[in-house]
Amino acid sequence: MRVLALALALTAFAGSASAADNRLSRAERQAGWVSLFDGRTTKGWHGYNRVGAAPGWQVRDGVLFPDPKVPGDIVTRRDFANFELSLEWRISPGGNSGVMFHVLPQGQETYESGPEYQILDNARRSLPKEKAGGLYALVAPSVDATRPVGQFNQARLIVDHGKVEHWLNGVKVAAYEIGTPEFAAMVAASKFRQWPPFATGQTGAIALQNHGDDVAFKNVKVRALK
Repeated sequence: MRVLALALALTAFAGSASAADNRLSRAERQAGWVSLFDGRTTKGWHGYNRVGAAPGWQVRDGVLFPDPKVPGDIVTRRDFANFELSLEWRISPGGNSGVMFHVLPQGQETYESGPEYQILDNARRSLPKEKAGGLYALVAPSVDATRPVGQFNQARLIVDHGKVEHWLNGVKVAAYEIGTPEFAAMVAASKFRQWPPFATGQTGAIALQNHGDDVAFKNVKVRALK
């Protein structure tokens, strides 16, 4: 009964996507966008430090989501250097998750090498540098641009030769440049100093985090930047 109750709860949280979700328009394809989620499978992703799919990640009704009880992040099978990523995310009350980039096949966790676009229920968290849309633990978002918990938020992440922008629901909420003395000083003053590979990759995988809370993703797409 407990297993059935958990399955029903996950289904209710994941919700459903519309018929237009997880599809690229002709204009998007012509602009170089590539879908990372087809709305039906986890094709194109695998478990971090695994050959195959991460256990617990599911697709239902056009939405990608993890089982919070089964640890493990997923990463793209392709690496990306300079790119624009667009996706929609929804977090549960009190929930925490993230999107990492330039993730390297080193270490035990994706955040040991990949900087993190933070996903969070801001209403129930207080630390500024951990708010949704910011660079987790390093750069606080300039404003709280989140929608109420239970609604999908639209995220954009632009990585262009070290210059990075975080967008949330149409608002640029954070910007920084990897490789600068200022960025190095931030890392040296943070917990990330214990992981030498952090933010050193010129390219790497994109990761979706299973932090142990209900989170859902859809409309995940990327385009390479020259």
